[in-house]
Formats: sequence, structure tokens, C-alpha cells
Amino acid sequence: RRVHGESLAYVVSSETGAFSSIGAEILREVLPGEIVEIKLNPKTNIAGELTEKGIEYGNIRSMAIVNRPTTSPLPALCIFEYVYFCRPDSYMEGQQVYGVRYRCGLRLAKEAFVEADFVSVIPESAQPAALGYSSQSGIPFIEVLSRNRYVGRTFIQPNTHLRQINVCKKFGVMSESIQGKIIVLIDDSIVRGNTVKPIVQLLKQHGAKEVHLRIASPPIKYPCYMGIAIPTRAELIANSMSPNQLATSLGAASLRYLSLEGLHESVEMEVRKRQPEQVLGHCNACLTGKYPTDIEEVPC
Repeated sequence: RRVHGESLAYVVSSETGAFSSIGAEILREVLPGEIVEIKLNPKTNIAGELTEKGIEYGNIRSMAIVNRPTTSPLPALCIFEYVYFCRPDSYMEGQQVYGVRYRCGLRLAKEAFVEADFVSVIPESAQPAALGYSSQSGIPFIEVLSRNRYVGRTFIQPNTHLRQINVCKKFGVMSESIQGKIIVLIDDSIVRGNTVKPIVQLLKQHGAKEVHLRIASPPIKYPCYMGIAIPTRAELIANSMSPNQLATSLGAASLRYLSLEGLHESVEMEVRKRQPEQVLGHCNACLTGKYPTDIEEVPC
């Protein structure tokens, strides 16, 4: 980041979306297992200089890249960063997250097309996927839910009761748009199923004829032991209900997920085109149960 117009300071962030808000420029991504050293210039107490030759990055260096264990030689970037966690304007692996989510929607429309009056979305992380589904299917996109931006993410609330209460607070319905209409409603994922059911009920109460759920990721069936709050398989609704059973339980006319192959292709296709030599690997353990490292036995 430029300081006082001429000097530089370095900023490190978990995702690039944080840089633009403070006027920082993206230099590069830190590689998996990489140790980066940033030194301050003892004369100026900053980490870079703007010289006649341009920006001098002499005070930053890659010290080492820790070798991966032989049992998991590929990288294991969390694929759910693309699905949900990252801001859509952030970059990972040299590509913008928005584009990946849009391609997930394109693929979802190919895999799970349904006739409808319009496509809509459960705001906000699924918006690119909904636009992709609309583009591929030829069904117009219309917003039917107005989000209250003062309510946080329901996925990370500590219990079911709080998640359901917050869903009711979180959305209002554009009632005039949905009277007697068939809606394809796109969401990025279903974890416990507690948040989507009140939304389907809300739309039907306001006059929607049918709600077809389309999920821009595969079913989540396994816990994440890398820091995400999914403690047991019993909490994950995909383990106890088939898509048809879940649709009935949620009050939807149908429910379909994006395939695992479709998700990986959406994530990887552009990187492989631009950087065919790049070694790719993504952790999809929450979808497949195949963890990138050994884990202790835990109760299901």
C-alpha cells in the first residue's frame, strides 16, 4: 500500500477483497506452505520504496516453502471458499471468485434444468450462480427477496433456534413479483436445512405457485475438522434425506444439487486454460469424506 504518495507498506490478508477498501494493490498470492519475510527499512521504517526505477520490493522475500506430506502431495485449498466463504470480488489461484460461482450456475442449469417463470436467489453469495443459471437456461432473473443487511450470517449461529429466528428477520418478499409464479430458487449450499425451509414457506405464503430449489454445490455430508462449525454428520441434512425427501420436507416442488464433477470443473477450468502447468488440488472433504490429512476417529 502506498503511504504519503511515495513510500510503501505491505498488507497481508486472508483474501484479496480486503485490499481495495484501503487502496492496496495485489502483489501476489502466498503459496501453500510458503514462509514470507517482510523487513522494514531501518532508515524509513517502511517495507518498500518508490524509486526512479519504479517500486522496489527489496524488503520482501520468500524464505521457504514447507514440503507437503508424502501422503497428500497435492494442494488442498478449501473448495468451500469458492462456494460460500470468500467475497465474490476476491481472487484465488489467479481467478476471481465471482466467475467461479457464475460458472457453477451455468453448469447447474445444464445438469438440473426445470421449466419456470423466472430464476431468483437466496441472497447474497449465490447471486452469481443464479445469474449463470438464468443465462444458460434462458429463464429471466428476478429478485424476490429483500435482505435486511443488519442481520449476520445464519450459517454460523450457534443453535437451530437462533438460525431460524434470524432467517425470519433477514428477508422480506417482493410479493407482487411472485403471485401464481413458478420460481427456480438458487442457493449456494444446504448444511442443516434450517434456513431454507422458512424461506420456501415465506415465498409460498406470498403467492408463489411452486418453488424449485437448485443448489450450486454438491450435498454436504461430512464434518469439517479444519475450523468450520459442522461438528457431526447427524446435523447434516443430506445424510438423512434424499433430494426428493428433502424437497418434500422443505415444501419445495423439487431439489437438485450441482454434481461434484461440475463443481471441480467450474473451479478449475479457467486456471487450467491460463496456467496449464499449475498444480491444482482442493479439499472437498465435507462433500466426499476424503480428508487431506489423517484425522482422529470421532463420533458421527
